[in-house]
Amino acid sequence: MHSILSSRTLAGLAVAVSSIIGLTSCASELTRTGSSPAFVIIDSIVGASGAEPEEFGSPLASDVQTGGGTFNDLGRATLRLGLRNPGSATNPTAPSTLNTITLSRYRVEFRRSDGRNTQGVDVPYAFDGAATVTIPAQGSTEVIFEVVRNQAKLEAPLSNLRGLGGRLIISTIAEITFFGRDQVGNEVVATGTLSVNFADFADPEGGQ
Repeated sequence: MHSILSSRTLAGLAVAVSSIIGLTSCASELTRTGSSPAFVIIDSIVGASGAEPEEFGSPLASDVQTGGGTFNDLGRATLRLGLRNPGSATNPTAPSTLNTITLSRYRVEFRRSDGRNTQGVDVPYAFDGAATVTIPAQGSTEVIFEVVRNQAKLEAPLSNLRGLGGRLIISTIAEITFFGRDQVGNEVVATGTLSVNFADFADPEGGQ
């Protein structure tokens, strides 16, 4: 009898532990994306070199020196809304005006696939920026923001690429996290990525 009870007790504990792990995982995901019943879907993120600020694409070729000067590079994100539980008693099938989300700031962090990610040595420093845009209940919207600062091109490791004529390229992934709130005040977080290659590329004809 003791053996049977022990087995049942252990089985019950195993189920309880599994349930706790599952709840922890769900809580972690909610924390990552925010507490709002709506969430942000990032359809795309593209970049434009400071030398050609209207030419967006991916990957972004970030020129550390253009015509003897430095220019910041831009990012453009296309955003729309989704609901966590569409069609439920508390959520309609589509977002409402209360679900609209206003983003107010963002953070950019760079990393390399080889694991060498020391800021100021292997990759540019991470930074926070301000960009305000409201994502409507229906349809999508775009926000343009600074993805590579002028200052970063004057600091290591990007300043070390000057004068090399593109013979050395630092390839990175920019992780871009947007922060905002819905109209009720619930926090919202969304993250996307953009490939960014840094070098002293040849200046485009008629470029700045």
